[in-house]
Amino acid sequence: MNKVPLTARGANKLQEELQELKSVARPRVIKAIAEARAHGDLKENAEYHAAREQQSFIEGRIKDIEGKLSHAQIIDVTTINANGKVVFGATVDVIELDNNEEHTFQIVGDDEADIKSGLISVSSPIARALIGKAEGDEVNLETPGGLREFEVLEIRYE
Repeated sequence: MNKVPLTARGANKLQEELQELKSVARPRVIKAIAEARAHGDLKENAEYHAAREQQSFIEGRIKDIEGKLSHAQIIDVTTINANGKVVFGATVDVIELDNNEEHTFQIVGDDEADIKSGLISVSSPIARALIGKAEGDEVNLETPGGLREFEVLEIRYE
């Protein structure tokens, strides 16, 4: 299987979530199952079924995170010499030339993307258009809403 790019910050967030699930959530749900079992008949025990469902969700999430981390290529952008170009992990300030709106994007892995936080997936059209550009370069992006033009104002590797 191919390695999936992940920023160091994204990997740390996944590690923290994994640790929380294993050390807090899993023991809590195991205790809830034991308490529900103590109440007797399991067929009509809603607390037992809810706890088992929660356990299933937790175990699934643990496997999901472990799989993502095992297939991740963790990239620390602060150690990359990108020669002033936009690369994976870079934070890019752009201005939209049509309306003079400024945007800040950080190019991250697919699992880290959150457009509301300015985190865009490396596989998104705008990230693909920005990669390889330098400060001052113009980027034309064809979108369903029409052509959008950006100018790269600043690139940071943080």
